[in-house]
Amino acid sequence: MLETLLPILIFTALGLAVIGAWRRVRLWRQGRPSAVPLFKGLAALPRRYLVDLHHVVGRDKVISNTHVATAGGFVAAAVLMILVHGLGLAQGILGWLLLAASACMFVGSLFVARRRRHPPPRLSRGPWMRLPKSLMAFSLSVFLVTLPTVDVLPQDAGSWVLALILSAVVAWGLAEMVVGMTWGGPMKHAFAGALHLAFHRRAERFSTKQGGSGRSTGLKALDLDDERAPLGVERPADFTWNQLLGFDACVQCGRCEAVCPAFAAGQPLNPKKLIQDMVVGLAGGSDAAYAGSPHPSQGLGGKPLGEHRGDPHGPIVAREGTALVDAETLWSCTTCRACVEECPMMIEHVDAIVDMRRFLTLERGETPNKAPEVLDNLIATDNPGGFAPGSRMNWAADLNLPLIADLQQVDVLLWLGDGAFDMRNQRTLRALVKVLRAAEVDFAVLGNEERDSGDVARRLGDEATFQSLAKRNIATLAKYRFQQIVTCDPHSFHVLGNEYGELGGVYDVRHHSTYIAELHDAGRLAFSPWKGGSVTYHDPCYLGRYNGEYEAPRRVLEALGIELNEMERSGFRSRCCGGGGGAPITDIPGERRIPDMRMNDVKETGAALVAVGCPQCTAMLEGVVDKTAEVRDIAELVADAIVMPSARPRRGERSSPEARTEEVVL
Repeated sequence: MLETLLPILIFTALGLAVIGAWRRVRLWRQGRPSAVPLFKGLAALPRRYLVDLHHVVGRDKVISNTHVATAGGFVAAAVLMILVHGLGLAQGILGWLLLAASACMFVGSLFVARRRRHPPPRLSRGPWMRLPKSLMAFSLSVFLVTLPTVDVLPQDAGSWVLALILSAVVAWGLAEMVVGMTWGGPMKHAFAGALHLAFHRRAERFSTKQGGSGRSTGLKALDLDDERAPLGVERPADFTWNQLLGFDACVQCGRCEAVCPAFAAGQPLNPKKLIQDMVVGLAGGSDAAYAGSPHPSQGLGGKPLGEHRGDPHGPIVAREGTALVDAETLWSCTTCRACVEECPMMIEHVDAIVDMRRFLTLERGETPNKAPEVLDNLIATDNPGGFAPGSRMNWAADLNLPLIADLQQVDVLLWLGDGAFDMRNQRTLRALVKVLRAAEVDFAVLGNEERDSGDVARRLGDEATFQSLAKRNIATLAKYRFQQIVTCDPHSFHVLGNEYGELGGVYDVRHHSTYIAELHDAGRLAFSPWKGGSVTYHDPCYLGRYNGEYEAPRRVLEALGIELNEMERSGFRSRCCGGGGGAPITDIPGERRIPDMRMNDVKETGAALVAVGCPQCTAMLEGVVDKTAEVRDIAELVADAIVMPSARPRRGERSSPEARTEEVVL
């Protein structure tokens, strides 16, 4: 009886899965066109899955091994099941391989079951709670029905009742594991996830052997000259089709939720819930069936489920009432990319949030709190604070900084950033100038020709202002010759190095910690021994997660003789300070402040000083009322410890000899 029933069950399940796949693809194709290399992407899929995806999954060894056993066992068992029980090719080793694959899958399912007994809060419940049973049903039933094919049991073993029971269990397993893969359920992520990896919007994220660079973090530019192109995303159908595919690949593991600073602060953003909101919009309906943690709602127990609904062609954010998402959810994001860094399905949450912000800003003019004032300042004065453009160099009146307009060509262009208008960051800039002069670096500044890099405007969704600032900066930079740009602002570092290129400005950009490390390695800097207390280091998001620079700041601190007391959340898992993405400007309320949480991390190390490498981080951490540690930039620490060389004339100096002394007023 099994010989008759199993092929029917297998090919019926495959047929239903194909129908479901066609239906699913139609949902994704509601999105805007996006050109992808079809065959190249499919050819790259095995490596992207086995190497790139497992590089993220492998951070949790138990889950990684569990995934290898269950997913690997299922893929092998499914293929072999078609051959052995669907096509009757049980001769030779195939039957034994099927037994091994199903046994491996069953072992993995036991670990899944143990994890689901007491799941961590970040994991979604609901249909996901039946996943262990589905895995066990498929693997165990396939194992049992395969025993007679390899002569471990007689072909006529058991009664017809047992055959029917086994067939029913096989049908259950096929329904969940094969049909459910395309129709919806706990296994939906397997089908959507595989295609998402093949047709990823950022193929550059994947390993270099597959044509990528291993990192892709720059926002993609809008074509502002195309009158037909939408200015951001108003409806789910305004996303590209492969963005919709990426949303559908979400496995609801909640890793993004666990690391999101806005969620931890009780602000109304849960990145996992946001992605599921987009999935609801993709198919149409409400969020009533969502089984994970909701968006926080300032201590009120979370936003009620079932009140938000939408469809592919309806607005994501409504002007009145509710739609899929509340505007304050989008404005809570700090764009720190912690969610993207942790996502095992490599979903791009930040891209989606900025795309939706662009519509609210450019089409509706709806930006909260101080954001409209900041954007107006950028348009009128080229800086977010509204300061007179001619006052950018006032802080350095006594430093006699060389201007590139006078020299035309230098080795290093020092990009000041808008910290030039901030009294606290001026101390960092002064320290960096002292370091560059001690190393006898041939450098200059743009002076009043420098404009804001456009980072804040772009993160607030004002692509037009960003592109205006960027194109004018590019035109200015094109007038001069330099080898590198050095800046102490990771946000400017990121924008100049990763986002100007699409607009025609390609530069070799260094963060000051990287450049200082290179100067020290080259023997151009010498330091006196560190005599201070214990130190910890805060990784800026736009230096670390955005640009992969974790080692250079630590190398500099080590060269100073500092032994770091690392925070529990450091490196790629560093907690955001709350200063990125325009978050201090939009100022969405929560239960607690993000910088307060970060200073608590510092306090747990017992450090007396926290070293930073970002003016926003400095401002946010110094703004904590009851901070227990001093906040200092790496440049300041280096400047204090530097052993100055003998005085010598500096190229480009234009002031009196009195200004050319070894001791620079800092």
